[in-house]
Amino acid sequence: MHSILGSIKSMLVPIRQEGFPFIAAALFLSVFIGWFWSPVFWAGLLVTSWIVYFFRDPPRVTPLDPELVFSPADGRITSVSLGVAPKELGLGEQRRRRVSVFMSVFDCHVNRAPLAGTVERIVYQPGRFLNAELDKASEENERNGVIFKTEHGRVAVVQIAGLVARRIVCFVEEHAALAAGERFGLIRFGSRLDVYLPATARILVSEGQIAIAGETVIAAFSEGPTERRVRID
Repeated sequence: MHSILGSIKSMLVPIRQEGFPFIAAALFLSVFIGWFWSPVFWAGLLVTSWIVYFFRDPPRVTPLDPELVFSPADGRITSVSLGVAPKELGLGEQRRRRVSVFMSVFDCHVNRAPLAGTVERIVYQPGRFLNAELDKASEENERNGVIFKTEHGRVAVVQIAGLVARRIVCFVEEHAALAAGERFGLIRFGSRLDVYLPATARILVSEGQIAIAGETVIAAFSEGPTERRVRID
């Protein structure tokens, strides 16, 4: 019996505690309104199931290689370019290698550290709620920047709100030491993350590629034969 229960438990995907209030509210409304009109119950049950799915937090296995940079989010790579980090981060005017990952409402929204480092600064910036896929969302939307101090230099990860997202959550505090792939935040519901890397990083992903947080390698600092070159005009 113990082994059976253990097998069932291993197949269940953990749910973030931040999602429990939303799950409970959706379930309550489904039952309450469905008591008077049954079609609402079944529709509400579907919504509740989606909310449970949205707040899933599956385990990830991150390779122990300090030269690699991993995707901080599940989703689609929408941009591989050169960009200036938001001014509030204090990283200067030099253009850095930037990788943007867009998370749809069906992607896991738990954010993970792209590489090992210490949280140097956390900067919240209020703003608009434009479509997170737009390039100008990097400068105009509500966002939360986390600057990691690493052995390769300063790396910034910016959590950007989108059309549906109305809450950016950061689990960590300044001076916290994180391992690569360790959870640091969450955005609800649908959004984007920008990663700003030093010029020495070799980008290893292309636009349109699907990324998995903590597992997909987006860049590397070691020498290698594969490199996606970005022109500086």
